[in-house]
Amino acid sequence: MFLPMILSAITYVVYALDKHAAQTGRWRTQETTLHLLELLGGWPGAWVAQQTLRHKSRKPGYRVAFWTMVLLHVAALGAWLWTRR
Repeated sequence: MFLPMILSAITYVVYALDKHAAQTGRWRTQETTLHLLELLGGWPGAWVAQQTLRHKSRKPGYRVAFWTMVLLHVAALGAWLWTRR
């Protein structure tokens, strides 16, 4: 139960650091890294970061990839739960 919350918090922080880097012209976090964090379970934190920080919320290609990661995560969780019954 705690792992998804930790992953979401980590993902939110990574988004915030990337937003700050974008604003200050510093090294950015790769989008593949952000998507991996989302896929591993940090997608709720990513969604909150997109809404509150207004980061990565306007790029259509990124949003499609984000929602794909959410669907893949939910499908994997559903498959895992299905096999455990």
